[in-house]
Amino acid sequence: MRHFTRLLALCTLTLVAACGQDTAPKQSASQGGPALWQMQRGALNGWLFGTIHVLPKGIAWDTPTIRDAMTASDRLVLEAADLQDEQKTLSLFEKTGRSPGLPPLERRVPEGERAALTKAMADGGTNSQLLSGYESWAAAMLLSAASQQSLGVSQDDGVEPVLIATFKKAGKPIGGLETVERQFAAFDTLPEAAQSRLLVQTVHEAKGMKALYDRILTAWSKGDMEAIAKEDQIGEQPDPVVEEAVLVARNRDWVKAIEPMKGRPFIAVGAGHLTGRENLIELLEARGFTVTRVQ
Repeated sequence: MRHFTRLLALCTLTLVAACGQDTAPKQSASQGGPALWQMQRGALNGWLFGTIHVLPKGIAWDTPTIRDAMTASDRLVLEAADLQDEQKTLSLFEKTGRSPGLPPLERRVPEGERAALTKAMADGGTNSQLLSGYESWAAAMLLSAASQQSLGVSQDDGVEPVLIATFKKAGKPIGGLETVERQFAAFDTLPEAAQSRLLVQTVHEAKGMKALYDRILTAWSKGDMEAIAKEDQIGEQPDPVVEEAVLVARNRDWVKAIEPMKGRPFIAVGAGHLTGRENLIELLEARGFTVTRVQ
């Protein structure tokens, strides 16, 4: 999927409600359902599941294969277990994303992009006065979330809440590969030039967000990882600085977190982390894990 669209589902919709109207008909995951892998090394024999963090209502993604894997597992491991704490996430976002004395948002993008930025803000129901108190990466997240208001999707209908409810009901522990602080730090430590490029790309992608999301949803529900990977080749190429900090470096950290694990964890991360340069599967295989597609 396109670069920033991979990233926005980390936490954007926890910050701005994007529920919209339930216009999507109920449907089942087709052609086998979303991608699932079994991963083995030494005393670890678990599963790796590629999620999509925001969904319309009525998407039946939990196939018998996925349910069997959840039943057989001994714990759930998410990207960040504390991301579901909306109050904590919002508080951290406000603390990390705001800075005093920032210039107006329009002055942080090239002159030729200012009209498009203004239009994107207006289309999303926000404005420069509201966003200019945020650093550019945080403003990009909020602008992207505002642009999604019409998609009819919600984090509440995403994969993670269902996984959490299932494992809690079974009395199994829930952990994370990182913390919300680590996720925000990946953005917050970007140089301003990279943050500005991220903001510009967010403006560009807001125009075709619905078509892009629909393609990603279709590919994900079929387990078509090749189609998801091809989204990287459509439109603008990812900023290498952002890609390194927000995707690749975190994938490397996650491998370090997985290596000492034992038992039967069910590890669920965004599907965008399972394709592209130095994706999580490739990094695990390089460390001696056997990763086998089972759905």
